[in-house]
Amino acid sequence: MRFDTRLVHEGQTPTPGTGDLVPPLHLAVTYERSVQEPLRYFYGRGENPTRENLERCLAALEDVRFATAYTSGQAAAEAALSLLRPGQRVVASDDVYGGTHALFDLVRARGVTVDQVDLADPARRDRALGDDGPPPTLVWLETPSNPLLKITDIAEVARLAHRRGARVLVDNTLASPALQQPLRLGADLTLYSTTKFLAGHLDVLGGALVHDDPELHERLVAHRTTVGSAPGGPDCFLVQRGLKTLALRVARQVDNARRVVAALTAEPTVGTVHYPGLAAHPGHQVAARQMTGPGALVSFSYRGDPVKLMERVRLFAAAVSLGGVRSLIECPALMTHRPVPRDTRLRLGIGDDLVRLSMGIEDPADLVEDLVRALRAGPA
Repeated sequence: MRFDTRLVHEGQTPTPGTGDLVPPLHLAVTYERSVQEPLRYFYGRGENPTRENLERCLAALEDVRFATAYTSGQAAAEAALSLLRPGQRVVASDDVYGGTHALFDLVRARGVTVDQVDLADPARRDRALGDDGPPPTLVWLETPSNPLLKITDIAEVARLAHRRGARVLVDNTLASPALQQPLRLGADLTLYSTTKFLAGHLDVLGGALVHDDPELHERLVAHRTTVGSAPGGPDCFLVQRGLKTLALRVARQVDNARRVVAALTAEPTVGTVHYPGLAAHPGHQVAARQMTGPGALVSFSYRGDPVKLMERVRLFAAAVSLGGVRSLIECPALMTHRPVPRDTRLRLGIGDDLVRLSMGIEDPADLVEDLVRALRAGPA
């Protein structure tokens, strides 16, 4: 089956006996042993049929065998980092989600070295993954990155990392599997906050790790069961319901982003626009090679007060998160990346004037009109 068909059919086998085209939502947290043949289900923290349906679909989208669902993207990221031991080394993208910065601080406190490098820059990437330094155990990519939308060459990083015996994880949340499939490019693990594009309706939290390693799968499931980070049936049901329209939504969101970017580049109160679809973007060619579209997020520097801008827009909700059916606007320095020390943010290029947009599925003309009106209302 092709990708769009898998979104609808994988993990959605009609129910024996009734023929339900939507598998029933399993709410139980414990299971009667005597009626099971074979015995498979014990306790909801470990097993749930609705969760398994979602995991089958997520794995199939990247044409691999395993996916592990979690209560949030943060829980999925923590599970991947739990594999590390004191003395080991991580090489990671410098521009990452604010919560990822916080997780890196936690693993540093456990004695793991985390070196954050601009892996989108070929020279810095090659130095970080070259033979001179200590070998990494894990290379952590976020591409496109949040919020500067840097693009890292996944295939080249995988080649360099594997040469040194490192595992490669790609946080693919901002692209989604509709636009980019890291495992096909040589990565070992794909991380998702399923809260975002996969569920797509801003009404459920979730996360996932996708891969093709049976030994790793056993370790991840055991860790999830022990720490209790497994999502319940209702959350898994909502994520899978959202998945069915992923391709349709992302196509509209990317088109909306292109239209908004064209308008932004013509506005005098807008400085640098960060969008991989622009020919001037440093990662434009890599994005065109490893993605099927440039994405639905845009960030830009604003020559004015971002708070005032967020107050003036009407259709863009001033809120964190991304990838939902409603368009959002945020100032990373004040919102998603506020916990990151200011000197670190400024060094990364996340200034107080940076604004990030996440496109929804509204009519693009309405979004452009709303944003342009707010921009032209004045920089103050």
